[in-house]
Amino acid sequence: MAKKKKDAVDIAAEQRAKEQAEVEQAFLTGINTLRDLIAPSSLEFHSSHFRLGTKYGRTIYVYGYPRRIYTGWLSSIINIDEVLDISMFVYPVDTQVVLNNLRKKVTQLEASVSIANEKGKTRDPGVEAAIQDAENLRDQLQIGAEKFFRYGLYITLYADSMDELNYIQHKVETIFGQQLVFSKVASSQQEQGLNSTVPQLSDQLQIRRNMNTGAISTSFPFTSADLTDGKGVLYGVNMHNNGLVIFDRFSLENANMVVFAKSGAGKSFTVKLEALRSMMMGTDVVIIDPENEYQKLSEAVGGSYIRLSLTSDTRINPFDLPKVIDSDEADDALRANLVTLHGLLRLMLGGSQALANGQVISGLSPAEEADLDQALIDTYARVGITSDPLTHNSLPPTITDLYDTLLHMGGTGPQLAQRLRKYTSGTFAGIFSQQSNIDINNRMVVFNIRDLEDELRPVAMYIVLSHIWNITRTDRRKRMLIVDEAWQLMKYDDSANFLFSLAKRARKYYLGLTTITQDVEDFMGSKMGRAIVANSSIQLLLKQSSSAVDVLSDVFKLTEEEKKRLSNFPVGQGLFFAGQNHVHIQIYASKTETSLISTNPQPQFGQESATSQTMPGGYR
Repeated sequence: MAKKKKDAVDIAAEQRAKEQAEVEQAFLTGINTLRDLIAPSSLEFHSSHFRLGTKYGRTIYVYGYPRRIYTGWLSSIINIDEVLDISMFVYPVDTQVVLNNLRKKVTQLEASVSIANEKGKTRDPGVEAAIQDAENLRDQLQIGAEKFFRYGLYITLYADSMDELNYIQHKVETIFGQQLVFSKVASSQQEQGLNSTVPQLSDQLQIRRNMNTGAISTSFPFTSADLTDGKGVLYGVNMHNNGLVIFDRFSLENANMVVFAKSGAGKSFTVKLEALRSMMMGTDVVIIDPENEYQKLSEAVGGSYIRLSLTSDTRINPFDLPKVIDSDEADDALRANLVTLHGLLRLMLGGSQALANGQVISGLSPAEEADLDQALIDTYARVGITSDPLTHNSLPPTITDLYDTLLHMGGTGPQLAQRLRKYTSGTFAGIFSQQSNIDINNRMVVFNIRDLEDELRPVAMYIVLSHIWNITRTDRRKRMLIVDEAWQLMKYDDSANFLFSLAKRARKYYLGLTTITQDVEDFMGSKMGRAIVANSSIQLLLKQSSSAVDVLSDVFKLTEEEKKRLSNFPVGQGLFFAGQNHVHIQIYASKTETSLISTNPQPQFGQESATSQTMPGGYR
């Protein structure tokens, strides 16, 4: 009997030894399960914070609210540029139980008021307000207009260091404090706090506040900066809440837009995508294309593609006058065009000159300015055009006529004529020295200036802008004017001033100006460049070079987190400003849209499904 018992003990010992050996072997070998792969390397809890791998975290809870809270009070926390998790727990309470409790509470409060009155004490406004609120709530509950809930709000903050964690906590508490919402750290309950904010539906803190339907609805979480107004075009997806960014730029105070991005970040793709979608909403599109990027889109939609070069047959006469109907504008049409021609001729005859002290002066002397002004007036008069609007339908003069006028007048006229001769009979003759032969009566018109010489390119952009402006004043309709590589205009004072005047006056003529540039430092370094940004209701900042981030941060008052992101955005993502709102946006295009606007030569980018096709494949 004893032997059998000993054998059983030995067998059990062997079994335990075998099991222990298997456990040790499994430990030494290692077992990789899904839980092992997603679990942090360590998890360490302290009384006021915890460590999750290399990250620091802290859970706080809200315990106090003001007497009245308003819709969107939580949006400033949801939109904060920090990493945090927010959990809300809502528990419905039986209405009858609440009514019974409210009746008891009202009775207690009224009794305390009666006792205070008997003792001759001054009234307590807080107690009276509590009675009024309780009675109003009872009325609403009784008729079913309101329901009652228990509400818990917990927030877990994450940072890379304790100092950063304390800074983020102070930031959150400051935002809450401005609205009389009070929060505390979940002391000695950081584990329960973390469990309450991770997505496992576990309220382990159980710190709740009574709220009725109206109050609890104000904490609706999906209130991040939403640019959807139910009309307009799709610009992209709001990366804060995965909402769609849809709105009509013409519904803002002005319809102007500026796009800043380094080469290859996707600025041209984004603008082409907006233009294509805007055309579906009835908007005409006019584009100045310096790099032949819009031809494919223009051909796809049946637009007019006007190629400007010294060898082409296209002609644009800068002396054309707008055929305006408004009597007040008709009186000023000639004078306004004379001012525009002054700027153009300064650009053609030498532009602006920089002095050693940094001061910029015109390339024309005062005497030359005066003689040029008189020559312009005389040139129009020679073909019968005066300040009388009835004469404005006559065939306008050309630069060749101006050359003849200058050549035969006194003063500095002959010298100016010699400097102008290369545009009339010299190297640059023809393209801007004859009557216009173009018609931009099309839904999309693209002016290509890629084949023009570098010296002539700013002049061409100026003349084209002036021609478009005259058409816009003549025929008011919903239009977008896209100026790509606008930094070329900002290099010269006169062309920069003209572009700014367009941005300032476009709204009156139902025109939205889109200015695109990759040379942020030069554009923002110009006084007119900053003025154009200030007169644009929409700004899109895509990926930037490190040097440009500091410049844009100063102009747009970016947070440190936004500055950090701006130089690291992947292609197709950026910061989108519209009025007072701005969001982190991802641009998306369908397969069909990408095939129409992409300039990427690799064919695989047009072969993805429409649901998965994103913008980056077609970017330049």
